[in-house]
Amino acid sequence: MMAAFSGSGGGPELEILIPAYNEERRLSETIFALARHLRWRGIDGSLRVIDNGSSDRTAECVDRAAAAGVPVTVTGCSRRGKGAAVARGMLTSRARWVGFCDADLATPAEAIDDALHHLRAGSEVVIGSRRCEGAELQLRQPLVRRVGGAGFRMLARRYSGPVADTQCGFKFFAAPAARAVFSQVRLSGFAFDLEVVARSRALGLAVTEIPVAWRDQEGSTFRLVSDGRKVAGELWRLHREVPAVGRFRRSAAGAR
Repeated sequence: MMAAFSGSGGGPELEILIPAYNEERRLSETIFALARHLRWRGIDGSLRVIDNGSSDRTAECVDRAAAAGVPVTVTGCSRRGKGAAVARGMLTSRARWVGFCDADLATPAEAIDDALHHLRAGSEVVIGSRRCEGAELQLRQPLVRRVGGAGFRMLARRYSGPVADTQCGFKFFAAPAARAVFSQVRLSGFAFDLEVVARSRALGLAVTEIPVAWRDQEGSTFRLVSDGRKVAGELWRLHREVPAVGRFRRSAAGAR
């Protein structure tokens, strides 16, 4: 297990990162939903939008979030790709625990409670899962994404090990684990989440997978053929760089 967080960074107990690229349409709603939950649960938390080179008014959503009731900031990231945005946020966080969720909030804010429960209990990495027992799919992905996802899982099994769902955009970390993992992350595209899982396992971190509710949201830009080629290239790069070992726990549904 990694060394304990010293608390010297002066940050909040929890920081939630929201990687965003041209998300002005739905980002404000996500910010306020997360902020409401943090306030309701009395969590010492903050939100940070990682603006991944947006050409719309994504950054202005943060200015409008002054009434959210929790600290909300924005950090720019010129390198394109969700992986690059999340890595920048993780490596500059000063919180005791830090996680990320997608700008569409496909996983409801209530899942934060379960993630924090496991972090407090000693897990170093907590992964939201749409595929383990207790998960709830409120609206399934379109067929083309389900087909692509099935193929990806087959190819990724060497690195995912017992983790049922590497791609859910809801992952939380103890601060030392976040620094260890994201200082090594190199991918920025679709396979970025898999690399996070693979490097966590290779580092021997205590990884826990928790069931989450999840609802597919409009706005995905994934294209099976063109993006599939990019994913294949990322998997090949991962194959050359990352071994497949590590410790793992799967949370029982609703465990507290």
